[in-house]
Amino acid sequence: MILVTGGCGYVGSTLVPTLAKAGHKVRVIDLQWFGNHLPKSESIHVVRKSIESIDHEDLEGIESIVHLANIANDPSVELNPVLSWEVNALHLVQLLELAKTANIKNFFYASSGSVYGVKKEEKVTEDLSLMPISVYNKTKMVAERICLSYSSDMRIVCIRPATVCGYSPRMRFDVVVNMFALQAFTQGKIKVLGGNQIRPNIHIDDMCGVYEHFLANETLTGIYNAGFENISVLEIAKAIASKYGSELEIAPSNDPRSYRQDSSKLISSGFLPRKTVADAIDEVWRRLSDGSLKDQENWHTVAAMRKLGLGKE
Repeated sequence: MILVTGGCGYVGSTLVPTLAKAGHKVRVIDLQWFGNHLPKSESIHVVRKSIESIDHEDLEGIESIVHLANIANDPSVELNPVLSWEVNALHLVQLLELAKTANIKNFFYASSGSVYGVKKEEKVTEDLSLMPISVYNKTKMVAERICLSYSSDMRIVCIRPATVCGYSPRMRFDVVVNMFALQAFTQGKIKVLGGNQIRPNIHIDDMCGVYEHFLANETLTGIYNAGFENISVLEIAKAIASKYGSELEIAPSNDPRSYRQDSSKLISSGFLPRKTVADAIDEVWRRLSDGSLKDQENWHTVAAMRKLGLGKE
C-alpha cells in the first residue's frame, strides 16, 4: 500500500487516481485546506488530518510514502514563513522518524527545481550547488537534506520538479502556464511581469508518471530533476496569445527568479515525458471552454490560505 501525504492537492488529485488505476491501494492523509476532489474508490482511503498528527496506525500496511504535503511556492510561504518551516521541515522529521520505526521501504520526497536559485549554466544538473533565494527554496533545500540523512534506514528519492502545469481536479491557477491560460480565456489579455525569466515546466501527467517510474524501478535512489521544457515566461504568454488571439500586456518586474533544469539523469534512468506545455494549455483551455473547469477561490493558494486565516499574524 502507498501513503500519499497531501494527496488532495494539485498533483495528488491526479496522482492518487493514477496509482489506483494502476492497481495500487492508496491511503491519503490531507488536512483538505482546498477540499477533497478525489474519486470514490475501494482502492483509495482518505484520512482527514494534518501530517504532524500521523501516527503508527496510519503507517500500518504501508510500503511506500509519497510525501507531497507542503506549503508550496514562494507567495504561499511568504504568507506565513513560520508555519511553512513547521510544515515543510519540522513535520517532515516527525514523519521520517515514524517511517523509520515502521520499517517503511520507500520514501519519495517532492522537492523543487527552485532550490538551485538563479543559475547562469545552460544545463542545471543535480550536481550543481544549491543557492536558494527565497524562504520557500530554503525550506525545500533543508527538507532534502533531512530526507537524505535517512538513506541508511530506507530508500530515499528526492525529486526536484519543474513548475507543474495542466488540468487537475484540484486546479491551480497560480502557476504560470495555467494562470496565463485563465487570463487569456477570461480577460482576452495576458499580463506578463518582466518576461525574460526562464521557467522549466512539466505536465502534470508526466509528473505522475515520474512517481510511477520510481515505484517501478526499485534500484533508483538519490536526487533527480524532473523538468523538460525551459521556456521564458514571455514565450509561454506568446504561445497562448498566438493560438487563442489574446493580447499581451508587458510590465516591469522585480522578480529575479529564473530557473533552468537538465533532466538527463532521469531520462537516462528510462523515463520519457509524453506531454508538453502546449498540451497543458490546450487541455486547460478546452475545459474552460466546455464549462467543466471554472475559476474559483480555492484554485488560488494564497487566497484560499487567507480565507482559512493562515496568514502570518
